Amino acid sequence: MDLKIKALSPKIGADIPVPSYATAGSAGMDLRACIDAPVTILPGEQALVPTGLAIALPSADYVALLYARSGLAIKHGLSPANCVGVIDSDYRGEIVVALRNYAKEPYTVEPGERIAQMVITPVVQAAIALVDELDDTDRGAGGFGSTGRV
Repeated sequence: MDLKIKALSPKIGADIPVPSYATAGSAGMDLRACIDAPVTILPGEQALVPTGLAIALPSADYVALLYARSGLAIKHGLSPANCVGVIDSDYRGEIVVALRNYAKEPYTVEPGERIAQMVITPVVQAAIALVDELDDTDRGAGGFGSTGRV
Protein backbone atom coordinates (compact mmCIF):
# COMPACT_ATOMS: atom_id res chain seq x y z
CA MET A 1 0.00 0.00 0.00
CA ASP A 2 1.33 3.43 -0.92
CA LEU A 3 0.74 6.33 1.46
CA LYS A 4 1.09 9.79 -0.02
CA ILE A 5 2.24 12.39 2.52
CA LYS A 6 2.15 16.11 1.77
CA ALA A 7 4.33 18.51 3.75
CA LEU A 8 2.29 21.57 4.71
CA SER A 9 5.27 23.25 6.35
CA PRO A 10 8.83 23.82 5.12
CA LYS A 11 9.98 22.32 8.44
CA ILE A 12 8.92 18.84 7.28
CA GLY A 13 11.93 17.05 5.84
CA ALA A 14 14.25 19.81 7.09
CA ASP A 15 13.85 20.27 10.87
CA ILE A 16 11.14 17.62 11.33
CA PRO A 17 11.62 14.13 9.86
CA VAL A 18 9.01 12.69 7.51
CA PRO A 19 7.05 9.96 9.34
CA SER A 20 8.58 6.50 8.96
CA TYR A 21 8.62 3.16 10.71
CA ALA A 22 11.35 2.98 13.38
CA THR A 23 11.86 -0.77 12.99
CA ALA A 24 10.82 -3.50 10.58
CA GLY A 25 8.24 -4.66 13.13
CA SER A 26 6.74 -1.25 13.93
CA ALA A 27 2.98 -0.99 13.43
CA GLY A 28 2.91 2.79 13.76
CA MET A 29 4.93 5.74 12.59
CA ASP A 30 5.64 8.69 14.85
CA LEU A 31 3.98 12.05 14.25
CA ARG A 32 5.78 15.15 15.48
CA ALA A 33 4.68 18.57 16.69
CA CYS A 34 5.07 21.10 13.87
CA ILE A 35 5.02 24.20 16.06
CA ASP A 36 7.14 27.36 16.18
CA ALA A 37 7.36 27.55 19.97
CA PRO A 38 6.80 25.20 22.92
CA VAL A 39 3.18 24.63 23.97
CA THR A 40 2.43 23.98 27.64
CA ILE A 41 -0.61 21.86 28.44
CA LEU A 42 -1.86 22.29 31.99
CA PRO A 43 -3.26 19.36 34.02
CA GLY A 44 -6.76 18.48 32.83
CA GLU A 45 -6.40 20.71 29.77
CA GLN A 46 -5.96 19.89 26.11
CA ALA A 47 -4.35 21.51 23.10
CA LEU A 48 -4.55 21.04 19.35
CA VAL A 49 -1.03 20.30 18.09
CA PRO A 50 -0.46 20.48 14.33
CA THR A 51 1.79 17.98 12.54
CA GLY A 52 2.39 19.95 9.34
CA LEU A 53 1.24 16.91 7.34
CA ALA A 54 -1.67 15.84 5.18
CA ILE A 55 -2.09 12.34 3.78
CA ALA A 56 -3.92 10.61 0.96
CA LEU A 57 -4.96 7.07 1.74
CA PRO A 58 -5.41 5.11 -1.51
CA SER A 59 -9.08 4.20 -1.00
CA ALA A 60 -11.95 3.79 1.45
CA ASP A 61 -10.42 0.38 2.22
CA TYR A 62 -8.01 2.10 4.66
CA VAL A 63 -8.07 4.38 7.69
CA ALA A 64 -5.26 6.10 9.59
CA LEU A 65 -5.61 5.79 13.36
CA LEU A 66 -3.77 8.09 15.77
CA TYR A 67 -2.73 6.54 19.07
CA ALA A 68 -0.83 7.71 22.13
CA ARG A 69 2.90 7.23 22.30
CA SER A 70 3.35 4.91 25.24
CA GLY A 71 6.26 6.87 26.73
CA LEU A 72 4.31 10.14 26.77
CA ALA A 73 1.22 8.45 28.15
CA ILE A 74 2.91 6.42 30.91
CA LYS A 75 5.61 8.89 31.96
CA HIS A 76 3.76 12.18 31.47
CA GLY A 77 0.01 11.45 31.23
CA LEU A 78 -0.25 12.88 27.70
CA SER A 79 -2.64 11.12 25.30
CA PRO A 80 -4.97 11.99 22.46
CA ALA A 81 -8.06 13.63 23.98
CA ASN A 82 -10.37 11.45 21.91
CA CYS A 83 -8.36 8.29 22.80
CA VAL A 84 -7.96 7.31 19.13
CA GLY A 85 -7.98 9.82 16.31
CA VAL A 86 -9.57 8.72 13.03
CA ILE A 87 -8.30 10.03 9.71
CA ASP A 88 -10.80 8.98 7.05
CA SER A 89 -9.66 8.04 3.56
CA ASP A 90 -11.29 11.12 1.99
CA TYR A 91 -9.80 13.70 4.43
CA ARG A 92 -7.07 15.84 2.90
CA GLY A 93 -6.56 18.49 5.58
CA GLU A 94 -3.76 18.80 8.10
CA ILE A 95 -3.44 16.07 10.68
CA VAL A 96 -3.82 17.78 14.05
CA VAL A 97 -3.50 15.85 17.31
CA ALA A 98 -5.75 16.85 20.22
CA LEU A 99 -3.50 16.15 23.20
CA ARG A 100 -4.88 16.03 26.73
CA ASN A 101 -2.81 16.19 29.91
CA TYR A 102 -4.18 13.58 32.33
CA ALA A 103 -1.30 14.13 34.77
CA LYS A 104 -1.09 16.43 37.80
CA GLU A 105 1.82 18.45 36.37
CA PRO A 106 1.96 20.75 33.33
CA TYR A 107 3.65 19.29 30.26
CA THR A 108 5.44 21.31 27.59
CA VAL A 109 5.41 19.99 24.04
CA GLU A 110 8.58 21.02 22.23
CA PRO A 111 8.80 21.77 18.49
CA GLY A 112 9.54 18.54 16.61
CA GLU A 113 8.66 16.32 19.59
CA ARG A 114 7.03 12.97 18.85
CA ILE A 115 3.41 13.38 19.99
CA ALA A 116 1.44 10.44 18.59
CA GLN A 117 1.75 7.39 16.42
CA MET A 118 -0.19 6.73 13.24
CA VAL A 119 -1.28 3.24 12.24
CA ILE A 120 -2.76 2.48 8.82
CA THR A 121 -5.29 -0.33 8.91
CA PRO A 122 -7.89 -1.92 6.62
CA VAL A 123 -11.55 -0.94 6.94
CA VAL A 124 -14.66 -2.98 6.31
CA GLN A 125 -17.75 -0.92 5.61
CA ALA A 126 -20.74 -2.97 6.74
CA ALA A 127 -23.97 -3.42 4.82
CA ILE A 128 -26.57 -2.33 7.38
CA ALA A 129 -29.64 -4.54 7.90
CA LEU A 130 -32.30 -3.49 10.40
CA VAL A 131 -33.81 -6.70 11.86
CA ASP A 132 -36.44 -7.64 14.43
CA GLU A 133 -34.34 -10.36 16.08
CA LEU A 134 -30.68 -11.31 16.49
CA ASP A 135 -29.35 -14.85 16.62
CA ASP A 136 -28.71 -16.35 20.07
CA THR A 137 -25.23 -17.01 21.50
CA ASP A 138 -23.96 -18.61 24.71
CA ARG A 139 -23.12 -15.14 26.04
CA GLY A 140 -26.40 -13.51 25.05
CA ALA A 141 -26.76 -9.98 26.44
CA GLY A 142 -24.10 -10.47 29.16
CA GLY A 143 -22.25 -7.17 29.42
CA PHE A 144 -19.35 -5.76 31.37
CA GLY A 145 -17.42 -8.48 33.21
CA SER A 146 -19.69 -11.26 32.02
CA THR A 147 -16.92 -13.24 30.33
CA GLY A 148 -14.42 -13.14 33.21
CA ARG A 149 -12.93 -16.36 34.52
CA VAL A 150 -11.80 -16.98 38.06
